[in-house]
Amino acid sequence: MKERSRVSGEASRMARRFLWLAAGLSGLMLAGALVVLIRQLNVPALPPVSGVVPALSPQLVEHGAYLARAGNCAACHTTKGEAAYAGGAAIETRFGRVYPGNLTPDPEHGLGQWSADAFWRAMHHGQSRDGRLLNPVFPYTSYTHLTREDSDALYAFLQSQAPVARPNPSQALRFPFSTQTALAVWRSLYFEPAAALPQPAPAMAPARTTEWNRGAYLVRGLGHCAACHATRDALAGVSSGAEFTGGLMNEQGWYAPSLRDHREGGVADWHEDDVVRLLQTGVARDVSASVMGPMAEVVFHSTQHLTETDLRAMAVYLQHLEPSEAARSAREEARPWDRALGQRLYETHCIDCHGAAGEGARNAYPPLAGNRAVTMASHVNPVQAILSGGFTPATAGHPQPFGMPPYRTLLTDVEIAAVASYIRQSWGNQAGAVSALDVQRLR
Repeated sequence: MKERSRVSGEASRMARRFLWLAAGLSGLMLAGALVVLIRQLNVPALPPVSGVVPALSPQLVEHGAYLARAGNCAACHTTKGEAAYAGGAAIETRFGRVYPGNLTPDPEHGLGQWSADAFWRAMHHGQSRDGRLLNPVFPYTSYTHLTREDSDALYAFLQSQAPVARPNPSQALRFPFSTQTALAVWRSLYFEPAAALPQPAPAMAPARTTEWNRGAYLVRGLGHCAACHATRDALAGVSSGAEFTGGLMNEQGWYAPSLRDHREGGVADWHEDDVVRLLQTGVARDVSASVMGPMAEVVFHSTQHLTETDLRAMAVYLQHLEPSEAARSAREEARPWDRALGQRLYETHCIDCHGAAGEGARNAYPPLAGNRAVTMASHVNPVQAILSGGFTPATAGHPQPFGMPPYRTLLTDVEIAAVASYIRQSWGNQAGAVSALDVQRLR
């Protein structure tokens, strides 16, 4: 009994020591986290530009214009029908509304008082001229990869624009997401300013090449592809390894497919020319591959204007992305759906363009049989295409694309679910059925 009591007492003392050690470590970690947060919240403001901005080199401005297109900056920072770069329309997020800022050199509302150093800090560190932490809707998590030289060229281009006195609306984020403290916490979890490229190549890359590096720079940096093609958690952060694994774009209502999965948006098994053509024209493989929705806007405003050298570099990088370790999403459980209704609707509205066997029409309408945009585990994009219709972008290489009309007001939720299910489960397609509730959520 005495021996048992002695052992029990020793175990108790060890347990108390362990608890004190754990508490001490937790305290140190908390203190370290507080130090990090305080540092982020106490960034000094940079002085405003005084006097006239020095004359800008035409070559530098031209290079900056190219970079602005590569980054598709105008898409967010321009309100339709108004001056370019004078501030964009509201972007709805799960945390509230964000307004992209005025990038023209207006001294009161734009970048007129910003120096090149201040602009670089915003791009690389995600902090404004006055020291505020910027909301990551502005994708500084990607732009942090830019070189200082490219940041300066982009700054020069924006400074060359005509100043527009358009005030920036106040952001409308819900508490506590509207606070600088919340942004500091978010950054401590998901953001660290990037080291300069190149970085070590992935294991599957046979060798580091200049072309691969350039592709990485464009895809991960200026192109900010992971802003859409990434799986995000409850705080809208991208965890390690979740880049390019696909994600639902809640605000736009489309699904950005995984670029690491050949059954979704991966191109590892494509010919390089097909990848270039898709980025350059919006279509490839005799239109069996085509872009719609938000990606059509990216091609129209951005990638069609890039040099073929840069597009090939992007293709090389995309083809060497490591495959996702996550298995494809499990099939949905069998759902009852009206096959006769789906077939009847297909024969009424779809067969003239997409064919009796889903074979499509060469150089005009994409096939639906075996089309991975149709057979992905996610039903979002096929349903959105039926609801909203759409065109592939009009590009120099594909100037007169054929389009699809919207059926939002013509078909009910039950009917759209039936025809979508018919397309996803015919001609060898084996994707999950779509319910009327799925359609209602996307309307």
